[in-house]
Amino acid sequence: MSLRAAVFAGLCLAGAAGAQEIVTTPIDPAVPSEVDEIISGIVGPVTGFANGSIGVLRVLDKITGAVTDLEMAPGSERVIDHLTVRFAECRYPIDNPTGDAIGLMSLFYQDNPEPIFQGWMIASAPALNALDHARYDVWMLRCSSE
Repeated sequence: MSLRAAVFAGLCLAGAAGAQEIVTTPIDPAVPSEVDEIISGIVGPVTGFANGSIGVLRVLDKITGAVTDLEMAPGSERVIDHLTVRFAECRYPIDNPTGDAIGLMSLFYQDNPEPIFQGWMIASAPALNALDHARYDVWMLRCSSE
């Protein structure tokens, strides 16, 4: 079974059981063809992905209502109140540089060393692999090569 099929099967089983939990399958960033195959299956056929130099994320604090847009370079880390964002990678389709951005990140709450989210977020399908947290929502907006 391919990784894409396993992710899809996991999502279907979670939905069929009435679960609210999103199944997160870690993807090794060192295997770009695997990522390209999965993302192409979600957003449609693309000729390939390019690495972006800046990723833009939106953070919503559900308690205060504060919305913060973060511009992050791959490999950078930012702290917003109790949330730490480690941004690893940003990709966008070569044939559509303004759409379907994907970002690899890890999110940490307070001083807990275990991430509350770790994986790829897709700008055009934010619910597919979303952060499920009582206080914060985080989603990918876009990648830029500038």
